[in-house]
Amino acid sequence: MTRRRFEELVADALDTIPPELTAAMDNVVVLVADRHDTDPELLGLYEGVALTERTSSYGGVLPDRITIYQDAILDVCDSEDDVVHEVAVTVVHEVAHHFGIDEATLHELGWG
Repeated sequence: MTRRRFEELVADALDTIPPELTAAMDNVVVLVADRHDTDPELLGLYEGVALTERTSSYGGVLPDRITIYQDAILDVCDSEDDVVHEVAVTVVHEVAHHFGIDEATLHELGWG
């Protein structure tokens, strides 16, 4: 799968997030990379300060980063339909971290 097509799938997954939630997203960028440097099986990663953790002193910082790892996702998928599903799950999972939702809660909700 080309990078362009994969990025389209990430954009499509972001479009499925309700508008009131995307409007609340603040100072965050979504990126696509091949693999995580130290954990090559990682599908996605949120790096930053979750909205629930930000205080009045938050400001003047670089954007939080959500990275979706193309090669790792392609490794666990057998078809394009599988990729579409896994990208959607991974994007929602990492966006949830931006909103302060932890791993345990995500697993309970079926987004683990």
